[in-house]
Amino acid sequence: MVFFDWPIFTEGILPFLLVFVLIFAVLQKSRILGEGKAQIDALVSLAIALILIVVPPARNLIMVIIPWLAVAVVVMLVFLILYGFAGGGTGEKWMKIVFGILAGIFVVVLVMYFTGFWETFSGWFTGESGGGIVANIIMLLVIGGAVAVAVATGKKGGSGD
Repeated sequence: MVFFDWPIFTEGILPFLLVFVLIFAVLQKSRILGEGKAQIDALVSLAIALILIVVPPARNLIMVIIPWLAVAVVVMLVFLILYGFAGGGTGEKWMKIVFGILAGIFVVVLVMYFTGFWETFSGWFTGESGGGIVANIIMLLVIGGAVAVAVATGKKGGSGD
């Protein structure tokens, strides 16, 4: 058994450290308990982190959420890398917008594919699981958006220009 698999580590030490450090950082930054009161901030953080460890539902919630938070941070990092690579440098403003949208779509599709949600999502458009309605609604939204862009960017008529 590896050290990182031990229940004392995964169910005790890691959640305790995470909550202690986060609460301490929030208390230090916000100065709720007073300025220069690091000892009081540490004691309050310690009490909250210890309470977390002895309340299994709260601890389990954190143990379930944190890995997904890490996944979300990695996904955002991938998006920022793609955006910085393709559109974040010098260039036209429209190019940055287009590359940002393309990078966002790429990251969303990538996450959907690797989480297994892609099959469900594609089923909405192929007619499986009531997909005809979803495809029609999305098509109407796309058409409405195109009409809105055309109307907003079109010339004003009526003056004979």
